[in-house]
Amino acid sequence: MTTDSSADPQGLASRAADAAERVSDTRALDVVARLGFAALAVVHILIGIIALRLAFGGNGEAEPTGALEEVAEGRLGAPIMWVCAAGCAGLALWQFSEATLRARHLTTGQRIGKHISSGSLAIIYGSMAGTFARFALGDGPDSSESTVDFTRTLLASGFGVLLVFLTAAIILGIGLHFVIKGVRRAFRPELQAFEDTAHGRVIEVLGVVGHVAKGVALLLVGGLFVVAGLDHDPQESTGLDGSLKALQYHPAGVHVLTAIAVGLICYGIFAIIRSVFGRM
Repeated sequence: MTTDSSADPQGLASRAADAAERVSDTRALDVVARLGFAALAVVHILIGIIALRLAFGGNGEAEPTGALEEVAEGRLGAPIMWVCAAGCAGLALWQFSEATLRARHLTTGQRIGKHISSGSLAIIYGSMAGTFARFALGDGPDSSESTVDFTRTLLASGFGVLLVFLTAAIILGIGLHFVIKGVRRAFRPELQAFEDTAHGRVIEVLGVVGHVAKGVALLLVGGLFVVAGLDHDPQESTGLDGSLKALQYHPAGVHVLTAIAVGLICYGIFAIIRSVFGRM
């Protein structure tokens, strides 16, 4: 007696997942995801420029919302914000498919790692899509205030300090990951098209400097979460802008701030090149 495979729930689910995976591999989604990656790369460059202004006594908010506010206030601000929002939404969808559909083909250990890494990126990119959309609507948030409010909410919960330390550990871990990735040049597979070329050597320098600088910036942000947890004071966790501005009051802080600013610009340039030529 034969069974009808079409009536097998697992078979139906598998075929549906295969079909969804084919849809996620379309050229259109790839282009939109690359657009989103390029948009975030430009944000890094703008943050770096603002940080340089701060290092030389200027004003500005060296954080994503501060960078976006300067663009959104321009003549074509709203259309640019909508395009970037669509790109980040596509990038979030692409990462979600990585965490779910394509992760099915990995071993158990690799699959769990992919769930965590790509799943987290899907949330981050989705959040950035929402931020771009809010600026397009004229209701852009403030990253520093949002971070303080987030920390205040954590501290007000039953496991407040523990949750703040857990958040700090996650941010510090991501920062350390970027530093190690830069030092070990683990980003090379992302731009194999330039391997063993003169352009490739320049891009490699951008990648090393950029990844290390971004990692150090995240380590500073994570450090402020640690201070907020120790002092039970949400005002201590002021995000990237607060951590970079705090450097101005240290003896060698301006030099460190300048180095991070240049590094973030390098990371943005590297990311733009990757968005066009690299592996997503």
